Amino acid sequence: MVKVALQGAEFFAYHGFYPQEQLLGTRFVVDIEVVFENAYDFNDDKIANTVNYEELYLIAKTEMHHTRKLIETVAQGIIDGITDKYDYVKIASVTIKKAHPALGGPVQNSVVSISYNKDKAKNGL
Repeated sequence: MVKVALQGAEFFAYHGFYPQEQLLGTRFVVDIEVVFENAYDFNDDKIANTVNYEELYLIAKTEMHHTRKLIETVAQGIIDGITDKYDYVKIASVTIKKAHPALGGPVQNSVVSISYNKDKAKNGL
């Protein structure tokens, strides 16, 4: 099994349930991790034999530009983008941290994590 990950990808975006959140925006930090079975010899040194983390970043960037009310929706969009592009990915997880959510007091981050497991998805679990 091979794991490819991005940690701490930062974006300024306009996600939030409340209109002022979608107007003002805030900083988000995205972590992505994917696991797949290695079907190739990495000695070939070809990027086509792996999950390209630059592509993971571009998938996240695309989803972060689409304003959503829920960061869960954004995380699911990233998972969907990954599994559409890399159908051999077995496990994927996305964590999104929203900096300083407007909750009436000091909070560093709100955090949402969504995971995908291809074997469980196939079996309808």
